[in-house]
Amino acid sequence: MAHGWPWSSFSWHRIIPDLARRYRVHWYDMPGYGRSDKRAEQRTSLDVQGEVFAEMLAHWDLEQPMVVAHDFGGATTLRAHLLHGCDFERYVLMNVVAMRPWGSEFFDHVGRHVDAFLGLPPHIHRAVVEAYIKGAIVNDIAPGDFEKLVEPWLAEEGRGSFYRQFAQADEKYTAEVEPAFGDVRCPVKIIWGKDDPWIPLERGKALHALIPQASFETLPGVGHLPQLEAPDLVLERLNAFLSRDGEG
Repeated sequence: MAHGWPWSSFSWHRIIPDLARRYRVHWYDMPGYGRSDKRAEQRTSLDVQGEVFAEMLAHWDLEQPMVVAHDFGGATTLRAHLLHGCDFERYVLMNVVAMRPWGSEFFDHVGRHVDAFLGLPPHIHRAVVEAYIKGAIVNDIAPGDFEKLVEPWLAEEGRGSFYRQFAQADEKYTAEVEPAFGDVRCPVKIIWGKDDPWIPLERGKALHALIPQASFETLPGVGHLPQLEAPDLVLERLNAFLSRDGEG
């Protein structure tokens, strides 16, 4: 399972227990996220994340896993598959970053002024993180879940990593794989929260058009975080697709 920005593997916690009753589930915090290292000199851009994902599959001795990816996890796993030779049995892309353009005016602004944001007082920084995360969600999630999404970015090392992610974001890392989307070598399911405030539904439909064998399904009334906004609905879709006699 591959999480996205600015999340961590915690974002999967409401669906992992159910999946674990049927499958052997692997998840981790990408470098710079969650409980992973957040060093000042660390590179955490999508090219690095794609390499690390490939290394994690090798570390776990997974030759052809089923992969579920969200947000930047989409670009990360697409790079692992298309550039680093990782084969997947089945592949779910959920509200993913995969095609240009991505980001926002705020995203670009922070990336250009990282030092200024690093100097924010802690309470202002917390407000920035909370507002940013709330901007992705259209349904209430459990207060404890929201706090766990915010928490990794509040300590000093987390604050630095949060703003450095903006600076290291570069569309060239999706541009490198976009021309090869038609070469994806496995059944694909694209799932999209229909009301995603960050990555509009039209972007999901455009991705679908570039992956001919993919099936596509929207989740009405759901935003950018389906796995926390509507976990039961996500599980229903995942179980139908991932089962060996399922669709695809």
